[in-house]
Amino acid sequence: MNPAAAARTIPTDLRSLAREAAEALGTLTGAAAGAVRAAVTAEGRIVPERFDRAQHMAHGLAWIATYATAVRELVAWADRLAEEGRFGEVEELILAIGAGEYCAQVFGGIPMSQGEIVRPDVFGLDEGALAALRTPALRALVARGNTAENRARLATLLRQRDGASSIGATGLDETLEAIRAEMRRFADAEVVPHAQEWHRTNSYIPLETIADMAALGVFGLTIPEEYGGMGLSKVSMCVVSEELSRGYIGVGSLGIRSEIAAELILCGGTDEQKAHFLPKIASGEILPTAVFTEPNTGSDLASLKTRAQRDGDVYRVYGNKTWITHPVRADLMTLLVRTNPAEPGHRGLSILLAEKPRGTDDDPFPVAGLTGSEIEVLGYRGMKEYELAFDGFEVPAANLLGGREGQGFKQLMQTFEAARIQTAARAIGVAQSAFELGLRYAEERVQFGKSLIHFPRVADKLVMMAVEIMLARQLTYFAARAKDGGRRCDLEAGMAKLLAARVAWAAADNAVQIHGGNGFALEYPVSRVLCDARILSIFEGAAEIQAQVIARRLVEEPS
Repeated sequence: MNPAAAARTIPTDLRSLAREAAEALGTLTGAAAGAVRAAVTAEGRIVPERFDRAQHMAHGLAWIATYATAVRELVAWADRLAEEGRFGEVEELILAIGAGEYCAQVFGGIPMSQGEIVRPDVFGLDEGALAALRTPALRALVARGNTAENRARLATLLRQRDGASSIGATGLDETLEAIRAEMRRFADAEVVPHAQEWHRTNSYIPLETIADMAALGVFGLTIPEEYGGMGLSKVSMCVVSEELSRGYIGVGSLGIRSEIAAELILCGGTDEQKAHFLPKIASGEILPTAVFTEPNTGSDLASLKTRAQRDGDVYRVYGNKTWITHPVRADLMTLLVRTNPAEPGHRGLSILLAEKPRGTDDDPFPVAGLTGSEIEVLGYRGMKEYELAFDGFEVPAANLLGGREGQGFKQLMQTFEAARIQTAARAIGVAQSAFELGLRYAEERVQFGKSLIHFPRVADKLVMMAVEIMLARQLTYFAARAKDGGRRCDLEAGMAKLLAARVAWAAADNAVQIHGGNGFALEYPVSRVLCDARILSIFEGAAEIQAQVIARRLVEEPS
């Protein structure tokens, strides 16, 4: 079939079909949530033991809900573009392939991981109920969406791309696209040429690069103007995170570290703390780091043991933290501690704004009461990971976040939405990098007399990368818009992070496969991208924890 004929396989009522299919997925999500609710609750309350036993079913609910929301947001993206006259052939193909494939997976089996598939029968729905949910629109979309002809046509259009950072319109306005272009130029000029060397030598991202980021406004993007920031949206931070992480995930993560510290102080700090710290974070004068995780606790923050004892005008901190990113060169630690050992669980926790001098490799922690040892890692380099030991480390009592003890867990929870949205954005950037590396290699590498991209199995991999990146991108922007609107969005943020992390890993894995043996060679950047992609489904809430949180919300709040 020639490309023109392939394009005609898309139904003229594509957006209507996709909209109706998304509604069917929403109905299935409601039915699945009802089944999980019946299995894990008693007298209207979740029974923890039952919930744990039903993890496969509960986490399957999280994935189905995530797919349903992603398809809905892809349809909303298509509708917005159509209203603006920007819904072209590339966007049609992305909608057809993406919505068709995700609908097919929901009913045929969603891969929660490489060896765990969730299928609708796990919810106890009989064939009659499932048949009713496979509406004519959904069946038509599955049959005519992710077809070989549509994939071949999109692959042809990929080869004709104009160098844009996204295959297909992102649906953002001119201001946000201007920000994207500026960050892409910076990444291409100052990050991409050096990222592989930084990774292979386990070197810090140079302070000169960080200074350039500060000059671009990266660290103060969402901080209000009254505190020296730019006062822009969380969506704008997503765009910045995407483009910088496309260059190198460590560079993208530096901006997010400032974003999260600022969010903590804005939401929970005193007026004096805001006035002191926020302008310095916005300018890049202060580089912050989050110090939350402890050995043997991971996501179980209620078991946190690091303690801070009040001693006059200071707190003295004792205990250990682990997986702390960029602590040597950080000037400020947002330090989660137990200030009241008599209060169990979350209630005894507080956050200290712990200032410290910058260190170097030769003298990493030039301050009394704080030592550390580096944790060597596969990827996510450029900042370095450490385990820290506190032995009487002093923090002024005035630096207790908010000025009241016992607020730490609540303050931390306020930042999780933004942190997970930005982690999803980082994942999209990593996936975009994998896609671009894979596409370039597939176009340049010649085997059996033609470039690799002319082989359907190679082209199909690239097509699905482009499609899933757009699905994850639209879900992430949806969550960011909810955050900008002041709405609770932990559910949406969790879904964005859950899907985007898997998309990044799949894209990186497939890009390595396209490279063949060269993808396994350290000299090829795709090997670094694979290592960087792997961490995304672990930090900021492992995929399993993320699915647990999503499922609880869906069970607790029936629609």
